Order: sequence, then C-alpha cells, then structure tokens
Amino acid sequence: MNDLPQQLANGLLLGALYGLIAIGYTMVYGIVQLINFAHGEIFMIGGFGALTAFLWLPEGTSLALALPLMILFAVVCSVLVGVGAERFAYRPLRGGPRLAPLITAIGLSIALQQAIWAWYPDATKSRTFPEFTGPRLDFGAFSIERGDLFLLIAAPVCMIALGLFVSKTRSGRAMQATSQDPDTAKLMGINTDRIIVMAFAIGAAFAAIAAIAHGLRYGEVNFKMGFIAGLKAFTAAVLGGIGNIYGAMIGGVVLGLAESMATAYIENVPGFASFGGGAWKDVWAFVLLILVLLLRPQGLLGERVADRA
Repeated sequence: MNDLPQQLANGLLLGALYGLIAIGYTMVYGIVQLINFAHGEIFMIGGFGALTAFLWLPEGTSLALALPLMILFAVVCSVLVGVGAERFAYRPLRGGPRLAPLITAIGLSIALQQAIWAWYPDATKSRTFPEFTGPRLDFGAFSIERGDLFLLIAAPVCMIALGLFVSKTRSGRAMQATSQDPDTAKLMGINTDRIIVMAFAIGAAFAAIAAIAHGLRYGEVNFKMGFIAGLKAFTAAVLGGIGNIYGAMIGGVVLGLAESMATAYIENVPGFASFGGGAWKDVWAFVLLILVLLLRPQGLLGERVADRA
C-alpha cells in the first residue's frame, strides 16, 4: 500500500478530466433533456484545434507562451462545432420523437471522427502533443507531471465559475428557468433558443479545455480519443446526477478514483488476479455505471431537473 497516495493522485487527476467533459453532458441534458453522444468528438476536435494552433507558431516557441493561443483556438473550434450541431442537427428534431436526436447524435459522432480522419494528415496515428519538459513535481508521498498542473487549476476554476454563472447571473437564471419549464420561460420573455445555444457553447468550451489537459497529460491526440472518453464522461455525469453541475465533477472524481484503484489493486484480491492491470480499466468504469443505475439511478447528488418526457 506504499503507493496508495500516488494512486489517489492519479485517480483525482483522471477524475478531474472526466468531470470537465461530463459537465458538457449535464449542461445540455439539464436544458433540453438530450444526451449529446457527439460530445466526445467535440472534445477530440478541441485537442486537434489546440495542436493545429501550436503547429502554426514559429518552431521553437515556448509551450508556456503558446498555451493561451492553443486554449483560444481549441475553444473556438469546439464551440463552433457544438453550436453548429445544435443549430443544424438537433434543433430541427427538437419537437420530434425522443429517439431521433439520439440517433442523430451517434451519426454526428461518427461523421466528426471521419472528418478529422480525412482532413488531418496522418490522423490514423496518434499525433504528438506538446508537453512541458522537466522532472516530475514531487509532493513527498506522490508526484505529478508538470502538465498536470493545468488540469489541477482548470478543473476547479471552470466548475466554480460555471456554478456562479448559473446561480448569480441573469443568463444563468434564464438557464434554470428553461430547464424547469421551457414553455413558461418563453412566456416570461426568455429566448430559449439562445439559452440552449449557450448551454451547447459552454459544454463545448469545457470539452476543449479538457482536451488540452488530456494532451498535456498523455502527450498525444488521436481521432478516436473522444469515444471512450465521452462514454466515461457520460458515466460520470450519471454517477453524479445528470443535470447537476457539481455532481458531474464529483462523479468524474469518483470514477477516476475507482478506475485507478481497480487498475492498481484488483489483481491482489483473491479470485480477481486475472482482472487487474490496465487492460481492464475501462471495464471497471462501466461496472460502476451498472451498479449506480441499479442502486441509485438518480446519481449521488440526485437529479435537479424534472423529466419533461
């Protein structure tokens, strides 16, 4: 158990990454009751947008200087795709059967993957993402990579900023009204279409920031990276209570810790020796999802939005 603090740190970082992506799921679901399964690909596009911005800069540019431009370009790319998806793929189906936008989201996910595969040179291979150089940062019982500092700062700042925006601002209160009753919100003079676009844009921006954190953490991006990351983020959103901003981050942290601990220690449990290691890390995440759906389907913090089915 000597490496327990290190595994806890690994799980916390992984969970913060899942939580950032999960907030996009929970924002959209909270407003329009839609599971946007293309959100993982919006995350992926943010990663390629950041990489493109870095490659456009003069060779030898410091990553610290390039990072603000990478964040800006990644957010712009992801937000444009997210808002475009809402306007042209989801809005025409808003009054239709509930299954139609779900199928559309899956089709859009595949289309976005193939678009990056066809447009970006050598997209079939993992592309190297710039990383901060230097030794790991040692905190005594555990250590982290220098690039992980971005995630440690970005995740809580984004979550708290969004929570304050939703609870304290006029637009945030309009979001709450739209999530509770869109028809009444319209009668009160709220432009619900604008609120829905805002929800998609915020979720896409958070996905772009998560993609940069992923690239800095793992040193690569690829056109398939949004699939598993998106499914795990959806698991985190359900675990925390989909429709709940803070629940999405808490669900991500719980999922990350569970995945890290299971990967490190499950093989030491009698009878589970063959189920340990990194090869099973994705399995345990979805085992946790099944348990949550069976035991507490509303999630850890409950579901704040009413079902408008």
